[in-house]
Amino acid sequence: MATLTRWEPFGLELPTWMTRLFDERPFLDVTLDKMTIRVEEFVEDKTLVVRAELPGVDVDKDVEISVQDGLLHIKAQRTETSESKEKSFYQSEFRYGAFERTLPLPSGATLDDVKATYETGVLEIRIPTSGPEPRTHKVPVQRVG
Repeated sequence: MATLTRWEPFGLELPTWMTRLFDERPFLDVTLDKMTIRVEEFVEDKTLVVRAELPGVDVDKDVEISVQDGLLHIKAQRTETSESKEKSFYQSEFRYGAFERTLPLPSGATLDDVKATYETGVLEIRIPTSGPEPRTHKVPVQRVG
């Protein structure tokens, strides 16, 4: 696995704008020019739990959660500005983007009791289900050749 390492020639500290080249967005998956929110989902005590990574967003203004036609929609928008002043250097930078994720809900989801919380960059949505927990069936893989 390849990793990016910041180059610091002669032990000098690089300007902020150069270190931004290696900035990561660990909470986003980028596929086909579309950014989606990374999530994990599992069933706990007949409740579907969805956790979404959304660090640095204002959930009161920038996050929208809706349920429609058996689908859970999570939309978020992130706006970030930074300013750096050094002896002979000034930089002002901004980043923004809209991100979304749509997940199918299990049959029997109780939509009136959906609850969402946000703590330390993680949005957690809990959706009670009245149906049985999904069964897991292990499928054996047959080696060919």
